[in-house]
Amino acid sequence: MKKLGIGFYAVVVVALMVWGFYQAIYVAPNDAMQGEIFRIIFYHVPSASVAFMFFAVSLLGSIGYLTWRRSRPDWAQMADAWALAGAEVGVVFCTVVLITGPIWGRRAWGIWWTWDARLTTTLVLWLIYVSYLLLRRFAAGPQVQTLAAVLGIFGALDVPIVYMSNRWWRTQHPAPVFGGGDGSGMDKSMLGPFLWNMLAWFCWGVLILALRFRVERMHQKNAAREQQEALQSHV
Repeated sequence: MKKLGIGFYAVVVVALMVWGFYQAIYVAPNDAMQGEIFRIIFYHVPSASVAFMFFAVSLLGSIGYLTWRRSRPDWAQMADAWALAGAEVGVVFCTVVLITGPIWGRRAWGIWWTWDARLTTTLVLWLIYVSYLLLRRFAAGPQVQTLAAVLGIFGALDVPIVYMSNRWWRTQHPAPVFGGGDGSGMDKSMLGPFLWNMLAWFCWGVLILALRFRVERMHQKNAAREQQEALQSHV
């Protein structure tokens, strides 16, 4: 039943992705100022939103691991698996943001990159979580999970800074589309396709996150079993 449910959800996700693509490319009108290049918003902004959400998952998992690592080891390992999965998937979506952003900026601003607050803080966020993944991949020892949890919490502190950067400072980025004050918002003809793509990319991210969490839990259980077998062989 679990495999059937996952398969059904995967089919729904693919359908949503196809429908979102149709909405973004064929239904949404061109922007009056930017033309066709504006359609990157249907991938750039949802990817950023999903990345923020999964970094929040990593944050909660890291806090959970530090909270339960001595009192409830099983819960701690599960929390750690969520932390790692959230960081990995978050980095993937943040990479999409850092690729689509310069493509959009090249056409809109005439430059690939500028060290404004939004771009710089996003790059710092990506570098922190890449460092988190490198630590998990190459470091060894009993304190790796603890060090990674601390780094994951530290990295999550940059998320609100990224989000608020074009509100706090004058940046190359335009004012926020939503909640930016008078004149902000999106035309109804564009809002529908935008929300469909937000839903599609969110569901796609959740699918990848769940699969990555499942793989990590299997890895943890296999490692624990191998450790137990090694201890028994020395008895």
